[in-house]
Amino acid sequence: MTQRIAHLALLVRDYDEAIAFFTEALGFRLVEDSPREAGKRWVVVSPPGAGAGGASLLLARAATPEQERHVGNQTGGRVFLFLHTDDFWRDYRAMRERGVRFTEEPRREEYGTVVVFLDLYGNKWDLVQHGGGG
Repeated sequence: MTQRIAHLALLVRDYDEAIAFFTEALGFRLVEDSPREAGKRWVVVSPPGAGAGGASLLLARAATPEQERHVGNQTGGRVFLFLHTDDFWRDYRAMRERGVRFTEEPRREEYGTVVVFLDLYGNKWDLVQHGGGG
């Protein structure tokens, strides 16, 4: 049996602003943007180099007041997603130049180099390079 996580749903306020952030600020690619019923869209973005086997984000517009309350805080303030990179400093500098907000300075841990950043809505992410490359 083969299983994998294909998509993670990320609540967003607006499809187009979320697409702009993920493609422009983070350098993700827009995999799909297909209309659905009642004004909904199937919007999928993925990091560069993710390939067919990598997980991607399904940008899901909040549709109820309850969902709206969770935009930007899907994990109660903890780091939500982990973006692994093969070149920490390249990606860190590029993200800073594109206006991504970081909550701290990069730090070296025993597992690698890491820094916490915020997405458009305030969800916390780790940018991580494992090993000694950072």
